[in-house]
Amino acid sequence: MSHSSFDTKVVHNKLDQKQVINSKSTPIYQTSAFTFKDLDHLESYYEGDSPYLYSRERNPNTDELSDAVANLEEAEAGVATSSGMSAILAGILAVVAPGDHIVAAEDVYGGTHKLLNTELKGFGIEVSMVDFGDKQEVRGAIQENTKLLYTESVSNPFLRVEDLEELVALGKEYGVTTMVDNTFATPYLLQPFTFGVDLVVHSATKYIGGHSDVTSGVLVGTKELIQRATQKVVTLGASLSPFEAWLTQRGAKTLALRMKQQSSNAEKLAHALKENQSVEKVYYPEHVSDRGHGAIVTIELDENVDVETFFQSLGWVKIAPTLAGVETTVSYPVRTSHRSLTPKEREKIGINDQVIRLSIGIESAEDIIQQFEKAIAHSIKEIF
Repeated sequence: MSHSSFDTKVVHNKLDQKQVINSKSTPIYQTSAFTFKDLDHLESYYEGDSPYLYSRERNPNTDELSDAVANLEEAEAGVATSSGMSAILAGILAVVAPGDHIVAAEDVYGGTHKLLNTELKGFGIEVSMVDFGDKQEVRGAIQENTKLLYTESVSNPFLRVEDLEELVALGKEYGVTTMVDNTFATPYLLQPFTFGVDLVVHSATKYIGGHSDVTSGVLVGTKELIQRATQKVVTLGASLSPFEAWLTQRGAKTLALRMKQQSSNAEKLAHALKENQSVEKVYYPEHVSDRGHGAIVTIELDENVDVETFFQSLGWVKIAPTLAGVETTVSYPVRTSHRSLTPKEREKIGINDQVIRLSIGIESAEDIIQQFEKAIAHSIKEIF
């Protein structure tokens, strides 16, 4: 097709989209909108015969990611979102409305804690935070207007493993929807939907993406609930961009390889640190999955270890406010993930100034162990 001027040619000079190009990797559909050949073709979108109109609503890259995670979780459907927090919000709003009540685990991620106790209460949604390790306490918190039970399959930061069978049984007994954050376990270790959980959420920023270069979230579950959640994502503008979706899905392809190595490294480190006299407590689960128990180790250093010096002595181990990259990193919950909690709330779930969360990477296990042992030894306070 020829154009009359350079100004027009420069705008319309592009690849003929009628060509079939058999790309091994899914192309990035970096477009805000999709075009139509005529009004009948446009109308076909609204009749459900054409899938794409506007990338805030749907895009091939976000579809690929959400379908992939739903498949890994053995769930019916999924939706990709701009972050783990937006995925959590979309899932919650698909279930509850003003005047409804949520019972949530008190030991969830600090950002989730803030969402539940600040933002949602501003929407007129009631929230009770209780110890999900005691299902009688959960049962006692359920009210007539309770619509949702919310927890994490492996909690942040103390790695309590949720009893999913009991959770689902409670949900069914009271006719309450269940929602589980499966970020720490990933579908490599656990698939909560197969236990009967209604909604499963991931901060795909973490292990799904796996390389600390993207911010994204994915929510999966029943078709009905995902349809409702998708409408929330679209209307609230919480959609994921095509490039972010492409990056996340590229990372997801190595999830099994990464989790196998990272979980193995974490287990070896946990056992080594349990023998260290200057480590008061080591938190590492030993009953998550036959494939492993996760890549996070949380420790409480003895009072004779100076935390400031410890963080200064980590060498190639980076300090980061997040987790799950291929590199080993450390986080300080008091000042990062659980900073928004009051001192009393942190004390109740056991977070103090000596608690440190370790995200274990794919490096040599021996090197990781040696680096932490050196940092601890270097940080022991001198007693005069």
